[in-house]
Amino acid sequence: MKKITQFLLLTVLAFAGVSCKDDYVYSDLVQDNRPAVPVTYTGATTYGFDPYYEVSLAAGGNIKITLSIPASSGRTIKEITKVAAGATSINAGTLTTAGNYNTAPIAGNGTTAEFTTTVKDFAAKRPAVPTTLLALPNFREIAFVFLVTLDNGSTVVATPVRVRILA
Repeated sequence: MKKITQFLLLTVLAFAGVSCKDDYVYSDLVQDNRPAVPVTYTGATTYGFDPYYEVSLAAGGNIKITLSIPASSGRTIKEITKVAAGATSINAGTLTTAGNYNTAPIAGNGTTAEFTTTVKDFAAKRPAVPTTLLALPNFREIAFVFLVTLDNGSTVVATPVRVRILA
């Protein structure tokens, strides 16, 4: 009797394995959410996690982030509507709770838009986020997230970008 039960169980398991839908058909919960027009960061290093820029405090701590979209998209950047800034744990949801780093939209220029600030301004606007360098690894990282509005009125939330503060 035990052998018959095991055989039936294996048979049911085998049929269940071949009766499934295609494994490459995913629901909305388990698929990539890629925008029709991707936003990239010109000149950023994209090794590891989020792309990042390096900024030197000795050189004044000036932060310049250039956002761009492909020319082949047929779209242009109207403006950077919102900017959220904080520690490296920020994400797209931060735009709704702390998307007030800029006081006014920043105009785009064709397929690019440029955001500028300084480490000193960041420290003043986000005093809870440390900007002093760590002993090791001799840098500190802060992050930004952008809500970009295109010429047709559609919006794109760009991937978070980090700024590595060096001595």
